Amino acid sequence: MSETRLRELLARLRDHLGAGAALRAEERAQLDKMIDAIGAPGAAGPGALLRLERMAVRFEASHPTLAEILREIGDALGKAGI
Repeated sequence: MSETRLRELLARLRDHLGAGAALRAEERAQLDKMIDAIGAPGAAGPGALLRLERMAVRFEASHPTLAEILREIGDALGKAGI
């Protein structure tokens, strides 16, 4: 996975969130924290993949696009060996 692809996916996630995805403040804070952690060099680890998948499952019914983006990020990280 290239760093460019990961940045593109994180930007897509930020755009989706900025477009007015109706999330509770707690959910939004968790997503923002995850975006910051994944975007930091060397910060994403195996725990991040588990958190991404859990969040994707949580948002599957209410925010399918958000769940899809989270899974794409998880897939990209997994392909990078994280």
